[in-house]
Amino acid sequence: MANLTTKELSALEDQLGFEKVLCCKYQQAAQCLQDSELKQSCTQYANQHRNNYETLLGFLQ
Repeated sequence: MANLTTKELSALEDQLGFEKVLCCKYQQAAQCLQDSELKQSCTQYANQHRNNYETLLGFLQ
């Protein structure tokens, strides 16, 4: 892996934080919803943001 600049590392850190927050928010929303379609959509969004988080984290390993 190429060395990342401080700016690039900072951007990755910010994006990791965004993905984590979005994952948590969608998980919370899914738990509160009664409508099965909305619940499923929120769960899918949470999973997508978790995957995004793990992919970004992979760039740092």
